[in-house]
Amino acid sequence: MDEVLLEAFRSTAYHMCIDTVNWATVRVDLPLPGTLADVVGMRSWAFITAWNPQARRRSPEENLAAQHALLDALQGQPDASVYPAIGVGTSGWIEPTLFVIGPDVTVLDSLAREHSQLAYVHGQTGSPAQLRLLE
Repeated sequence: MDEVLLEAFRSTAYHMCIDTVNWATVRVDLPLPGTLADVVGMRSWAFITAWNPQARRRSPEENLAAQHALLDALQGQPDASVYPAIGVGTSGWIEPTLFVIGPDVTVLDSLAREHSQLAYVHGQTGSPAQLRLLE
């Protein structure tokens, strides 16, 4: 992954919808905000998407179909909780994503690779958010 794309991932604000009125924002290399840490508890978590594989734009219809397939796969994981989320880059890039609590990196890596993603953000409460590169 080139440095420009890597910096884009790192500078993105990842917003997660906790409930109908509350959102939390996560940034790479920073700990979870307290309100989100309370939701996550001690479980692992991640922001993951099926949109725009290999960081290349594709049609909204293809993106939606892939995102639905990813959502179905995540909801099929034991003890997984999935929330709507969105990544907002400093360049104006906006991409729907999912915030998932529960699955470990083995499952997440497999799903991200299945959807040709270059990276995703993950972590555990008490540790900073990390960018997990898949190349």
